[in-house]
Order: sequence, then C-alpha cells, then structure tokens
Amino acid sequence: MLLIRTNLRPSPIEGLGLFAAQPIAKGTITWAFDPRFDLLFDEAEVDRLPALQRALMLRHGYLSIQLQKYVLCADDARFWNHSATPNNAQILRPDDIEPANIALRDIAAGEELTVDYRTFDAVDAASGEEWLSK
Repeated sequence: MLLIRTNLRPSPIEGLGLFAAQPIAKGTITWAFDPRFDLLFDEAEVDRLPALQRALMLRHGYLSIQLQKYVLCADDARFWNHSATPNNAQILRPDDIEPANIALRDIAAGEELTVDYRTFDAVDAASGEEWLSK
C-alpha cells in the first residue's frame, strides 16, 4: 500500500505513471505490503484465471522473489514504472513478509516514482529483457 500521496499521469517512460504529489525525503518508506490492500495469488491460481483477468495480473501484478507468489496492489502502486536508475529501492524490514519501497534520494513533488523491476519481480529478474536496462 502506498504510504505517500501520489497521482497518476501520462508517463514519458510508458503508459500511466505514478507521480509524487508531495516532496519525499530520502529514506522515506513509500510503499509497504498490506494484506488489506495487496492481494497474493499462487502461480497455479494465476494460471487458472480467465484470459482477461490473467492478462491484468501479468500486466499490473508481479511475481515476488521473496514470496514466490503474485502480488497485485489494489491501490495505484500498480502503476510504478521501471527504471534502471530508480528513485526507490526495496528494503526488507524485520516484520515485513515482502520488501517495502524506500526513497533513495529526495524526490520532488511532480516527479515520477520509479523502481527497478528486476530487484523484486522474479519474471523480470529472469527475463534478460533488454528494455529493463534502460
């Protein structure tokens, strides 16, 4: 679940992006797994979904390296875009079951929030996709 104010706008990276609606200080936790808002699915469950729902899961969810389950965020966190030089990274705190996101530097209001998919998504980590290095 997002822990900071954000908004969605067209992204120069791809499609819609998640943008800071407030200044964010370096070290701020920006997202943390919350089972009330973030859903978990086994790979077998995703495989059994009807095509439309499966496509949604594969587009907006991710296969957690930590949990080996798909995570689908019910809030706008599903609109984080990838960057090889992100302004957020993952941190596994003692009581977390899934790594949280932390601001790597000060982020200005209006700036797009980015993460490196390869650090938390098993599919992207294993894909070797060239676009992920951009």
